[in-house]
Amino acid sequence: MNPAFIITIDVEADDAWRGSADVTTENAAYLPRFQALCEKYGLRPTYLVEWAMTSSPSMREFGQSVVADNTAEIGMHLHAWTTPPFRPLTEADHRLRPYLADFPPDDVAEKVAAITGRLEDLFQVPIVSHRAGRWVLDEVYARVLVERGYLVDCSVTPHVSWPGAKRDYTRFPSQPYFVDLADIGRPGDSPLLEVPMTVVPTARAGWVGRASRAVGRTSLAGRALNRLSPEVTWLRPNGRNRRDLLGLTRTAREAGWPHVEFMIHSSELMPGGSPYFRSRRSVEGLYADLEALFAYVATGFCPVTLAEFHAGISRAAPRS
Repeated sequence: MNPAFIITIDVEADDAWRGSADVTTENAAYLPRFQALCEKYGLRPTYLVEWAMTSSPSMREFGQSVVADNTAEIGMHLHAWTTPPFRPLTEADHRLRPYLADFPPDDVAEKVAAITGRLEDLFQVPIVSHRAGRWVLDEVYARVLVERGYLVDCSVTPHVSWPGAKRDYTRFPSQPYFVDLADIGRPGDSPLLEVPMTVVPTARAGWVGRASRAVGRTSLAGRALNRLSPEVTWLRPNGRNRRDLLGLTRTAREAGWPHVEFMIHSSELMPGGSPYFRSRRSVEGLYADLEALFAYVATGFCPVTLAEFHAGISRAAPRS
């Protein structure tokens, strides 16, 4: 059976990394080009939309179009500092970008309810797929998602620890599993399917990890070391990793993995919208990499959205 190929796009404001209180959403106008490329190769993306983007007329028009044409799925992505209700956790949430998991449980529930309702009103479809802002999910957050009817999460990044968030995914499963709501790092019987991001250790992971721990992972030296020789490889384009993208998908196909999950930010599709693709030339290079990857996966993979993947897993599950 061919592996599923899942495309996820975090649809969020322009250059959210800069920490500015001024939010712009110009990158929404660049989504149709990406969608056209997906359709050229028969691929079915899932757009995980953050609150700030729901105010963009371009995003609303685009999302309504792909829903009407049944060419993509709309899901939810939540940044705690832009999603109401606004009860600041720090002196400057827009700059410090606290994780939703840092907020009291009632705030978590209210923010999830607010953005879910907003997306469902705009696009007139159930919203059942989700990725946490800055990748951090915990048990409280997962239970809120289940209570709101979510069926799929894709926040887990295997082999990666997020020290500032105190969220360590290094021992989490790398293949899809229904989560245990008492411990989201293990399989259970909840209705929430975790579809982990495709992240694999590199051949140099051991010595790089030891060296970066010695100097401090978040220090200048630690960040430089990981950039030069990363501990893990993601199925995520950065303008320099076409070979890695193709290698990961080739490995998945040969090994018979159930899925691979690709991700990109919507702002990376716009020149100057992210720290990684600052110029038109760099965005054109990105599209050359995407063309090569999508042409390869067009045969030998099964293109599905997150909700479609969940439906396939559910159908395949044995009945008691």
